[in-house]
Amino acid sequence: MRIHPRYTQRLAVTILGGATLLTLGVLAFIIVFVLQKGLPAVSIDFLLSNPQDMGRAGGIFTTLIGTIILPLLAIIVAAPLGVSTAVYLTEYTAETRITRMIRFGTDCLAGVPSIIFGLFGFIFFVTTLGMGWSILSGGLTLAFMILPTIIRTTEEAVKAVPKSYRQVSFSLGATRWQTVKRVILPNALPGILTGIMLGVGRSIGETAAVIFTAGSSLRLPSSILDSTRTMAVHFYILAREGISSENAYGTAATLIIAVLLINLTAYWMMNRFIAKRS
Repeated sequence: MRIHPRYTQRLAVTILGGATLLTLGVLAFIIVFVLQKGLPAVSIDFLLSNPQDMGRAGGIFTTLIGTIILPLLAIIVAAPLGVSTAVYLTEYTAETRITRMIRFGTDCLAGVPSIIFGLFGFIFFVTTLGMGWSILSGGLTLAFMILPTIIRTTEEAVKAVPKSYRQVSFSLGATRWQTVKRVILPNALPGILTGIMLGVGRSIGETAAVIFTAGSSLRLPSSILDSTRTMAVHFYILAREGISSENAYGTAATLIIAVLLINLTAYWMMNRFIAKRS
């Protein structure tokens, strides 16, 4: 029996809408649960005081600094490499077997578990290069981990720029680099920023790759060769060891708020940029 298209349309909308509501419901439940447990512990003193007694007392100031420094170093390294690689693959090379192999390798790298990156960083940066457990080791490891995300999102953003823009630029006598710099990159910037912010979000919430490379020191770092602890690692250690559930939930709540603020700021910046160009 053939079902009328109108009913199949309603069924599809119902299923898709239900899946969307279920996803949003799970997300809202997690956020509300963590905030409800953690917000009572969050205060100015909690944010600005150093951890004491292995995290049983005090605040999370040093872990807050580590959470800022590590993703910042990772983005400084990964963003230029990722954007340059994506532009080269899309604008300066033809679609050949080699480029397909590079894209396949990038996709495979994006699916590698973070603990594998942590082991790689530990063996290569910490041990072989002698950097030790440090901000530099952790930042470089995170840079390699988020590099595939930046490459793939930048590629899609560059490909989304209409070909007519390139044709008009070339017809006016612009070189390929001038076209890339003045036409393609400005129009692809919202997508590029999206990829970078996704990388930042993944870096902030990473645990396995960081604990193997940056260590878990609670002291305030004085250089990039010092060990540090991020909020994600701090929460993991507090929860796993049962040191302080109150401080653990407070750290988790602060981490969630930080990620939400970063995402909201990124969307605001992208929408403002798009509005100015339209």
